[in-house]
Amino acid sequence: MGRHMKNVVVVSFGFLLLFTATGSLLNLQSSLNADEGMGLASNSVTFSSIILSSMFITPTAIRYLGCKWTIFAGMACNVLYTVGNFYPSWATLMPSSVIVGLGESPLWAATSTYLTISGGLHAVQENKKSQDVINQYFGILYLLYQSSAVWGNLLSSLVFGQDPITVNSTGDDLLFCGVDSCGVPDVSSGNSTTRPNDRLVYTLLGCYVGVGVLAMLLVAVFLDNIDKKITPEAKSQQTETFCSTLLATFRQLRDKRQVLLIPVTSYIGLELGFLSADYTKNYVTCALGIHLVGYVMICFGVTGSLFSYVFGRLSQYSGRMTLFILDSRRLAWQHTGQKQLGGLGRSFAE
Repeated sequence: MGRHMKNVVVVSFGFLLLFTATGSLLNLQSSLNADEGMGLASNSVTFSSIILSSMFITPTAIRYLGCKWTIFAGMACNVLYTVGNFYPSWATLMPSSVIVGLGESPLWAATSTYLTISGGLHAVQENKKSQDVINQYFGILYLLYQSSAVWGNLLSSLVFGQDPITVNSTGDDLLFCGVDSCGVPDVSSGNSTTRPNDRLVYTLLGCYVGVGVLAMLLVAVFLDNIDKKITPEAKSQQTETFCSTLLATFRQLRDKRQVLLIPVTSYIGLELGFLSADYTKNYVTCALGIHLVGYVMICFGVTGSLFSYVFGRLSQYSGRMTLFILDSRRLAWQHTGQKQLGGLGRSFAE
């Protein structure tokens, strides 16, 4: 294995370990910390912080830390987020959510930059097209990153499945689940949504912290700092002021194509927010129990990975517009399915 491919494998396995913890924990937030809506608020703060980080922190972090240590710092933010969940309260969850959000954008931007640089250098050495090598690198990254949904959610379900309190559901528990939870102050009163005992929660969080720290050590020890070859040149080209860098984001709005993509990306963000918060709490945890959240999200992760590859291959034959239309139809089917699930819950309760 060459040096560049070794670096790709190190980064990819680092992401696998890191998001085995963070991704699964985000899915559990609204169910695990349901009191006063802390979990839902935590997720909202996290994604809001990602927006601020993308605008203000990312360029500066990569410029002065370099890609390797920006990746390391971003992973450290994720581990601190997990630690903040050991004693959940507004005083611990909100600051830790801000921290992980601020570290997320630099983490992904530095990783993308690192793989692009490494792929370009590898292509020159092997006399290949740089785009082909870079695409191969990102394929490896996303293959392992997407698989983290399987391992993290499997771990959570196996740990919480040891708690017998979470497996009993009655008709009364289902009465306010799904679409019927709208307007209900607390749908977590039933046995199926009771927070698991602290021993199991601490066991799961301890595992998450362990794999997160292992990801950091993997990057710190085995990832080459290739930034030394380009950092002086990159710094010499950074003549733009902070304000001009910030305004460059808004200048993109002059491009009609960029503006037309905003509804698509906004919908994706709303969908993911609904999936990781409302869906896991009101549909899965309320009706089935928190121990099954992991299994449900495993199905989402596997099918998401599979169809990302399928549609990527299909787009060269069908075109992007056909896939956009199919996605719109999927949204209608999803809405109808949620209504039907709500009706089934009412029928069962009666």
